[in-house]
Amino acid sequence: MRVIRKYANRRLYDTQQSRYVTLEDLRRLILEEEPFRVEDAKSGEDLTRTILLSIIIEQEQADGKAEVFSNDLLAQLIRVYDMSSPLPLSRYLEQGTQLMLEQQKRMQSQWQQAMRHSPMEFMRELAEENMRFWQTAFKQSMPSSSDDTHDDKRS
Repeated sequence: MRVIRKYANRRLYDTQQSRYVTLEDLRRLILEEEPFRVEDAKSGEDLTRTILLSIIIEQEQADGKAEVFSNDLLAQLIRVYDMSSPLPLSRYLEQGTQLMLEQQKRMQSQWQQAMRHSPMEFMRELAEENMRFWQTAFKQSMPSSSDDTHDDKRS
C-alpha cells in the first residue's frame, strides 16, 4: 500500500515516488484503484478519511453540475450523526454506491458493444465472413496438386 505523508505545512509527500503530490494526484490514484494511506508525518496518525473528504469537497466545488451532495442531503447526514443510535448508513452507502458503479460499467460495456456493431461494422464483418466461406469452399472444390500427379501417372 502506498504511503502518503502529510506535513505541518499541509503538503502531501508520496513516499513511493519520492515527490510531493496534490489532492488531484490522489484522486487519480483512487480512479486507478490504487490503495494508499495518508498519515501525519510527525505522529503517524491515519488521516486518510480527512484527505478523502477534502477530495470530495474539492470536486463538489469544482463544478456545480457534478454536485453529488445537495444541501438537503448534507443536512440529513448531519442529523444521522446526532441520532442516539445512528443508522448503519456507511454500509448502506458503500453497497449502494458499489452497485451503482457496477451498473454504470455494465451499461458502458453494453454501449461499446452496440457501437462496435454499427450497421457498417456489421456489414463489414458479414462480408469478411462470406469471403472466408467462399475461399474455403473454393479451395475444397479445387483438386489438389497431388491428385493431378496421380491422374497423369495413370494415363
